[in-house]
Amino acid sequence: MPYEHERRAALEAVLAACRLCRAVQADLVAGSTLTKDDRSPVTVADFGAQAVVARWLGQAFPGIPLVGEEDAAALRDPANAGLLARVLDHVGRVLPGTTAEDVLGAIDRGGCPGGARGRFFTLDPIDGTKGFLRLDQYAVALALIEDGEVVLGALGCPSLPHDAEHPERGAGCLFLAVRGQGAVMRTLDDPTERPVRVTDAVDPAAARFCESVEKAHSSQSDSARVAALLGITAPPFRIDSQCKYAAVARGDAAIYLRLPTRKDYVEKIWDHAAGWCVITEAGGEVSDVRGRPLDFARGRQLEGNQGVVVTNGRLHARVLAAVQQVLGIGPA
Repeated sequence: MPYEHERRAALEAVLAACRLCRAVQADLVAGSTLTKDDRSPVTVADFGAQAVVARWLGQAFPGIPLVGEEDAAALRDPANAGLLARVLDHVGRVLPGTTAEDVLGAIDRGGCPGGARGRFFTLDPIDGTKGFLRLDQYAVALALIEDGEVVLGALGCPSLPHDAEHPERGAGCLFLAVRGQGAVMRTLDDPTERPVRVTDAVDPAAARFCESVEKAHSSQSDSARVAALLGITAPPFRIDSQCKYAAVARGDAAIYLRLPTRKDYVEKIWDHAAGWCVITEAGGEVSDVRGRPLDFARGRQLEGNQGVVVTNGRLHARVLAAVQQVLGIGPA
């Protein structure tokens, strides 16, 4: 089966990273976080998960580069020696024998520029860092891109309930999708896979939509206006990270809106590639707010796109029209 080796390696790498993230979250302590120039937090889990995935993939596919969110510059600063020690400790629990230089080198494998030619993985080691710190939803998001096209996606969601209707039944899910092979879900502890499909809802008024918890990530006021135009009365399902893609893929919601908060903001490919693959293989549809497909061939950012609209497919045209009306824009 095409991509069998890549699928297995992605699954194993994301599972290992999820184990690390759960361990870090269980013993969060002061000094486990630093802040980047854009004021976004970076945790031991961000660095550790990227190190684990990068080393795993580097051993399985040494010739395939990685576009990763983090770099190791801050960890090389002697002032952050304590943070590096904690990263090394957690990585060593998952990959015994790993050295500090192994960790730093693995993290720095994420410096690939991406682009329209060749193969590369793209990784967001902790998508939803603020959700992670709140002990809420976050995702380890890994995708494989070939000549600008996403061909494989793996989404590890360590806090996502196995069943949205019965959260008491346990949490921790992993979603896998390969181009042309559909999307599946398994739990982090049970290898049994089951297919996932989007909801078949055709009436937007009866649909549930989800959006980011963080107001800086999506215009919640514009989302509310879109919902009103569509006749949606249910409150939004606010959830961190690419878990929103997973929620739509398995039918917990039918719409996910990530509407621009400012004109100059450009989405990063690692924030959407894995989710895009999962949702499209589950039967859904993804575009930007002007109806353009997401273009993963322009480097590390979605330079040709603005905002993101995700639906179960059947609702896409109506949702997109409402979004464009609210934003005062036309189709591409």
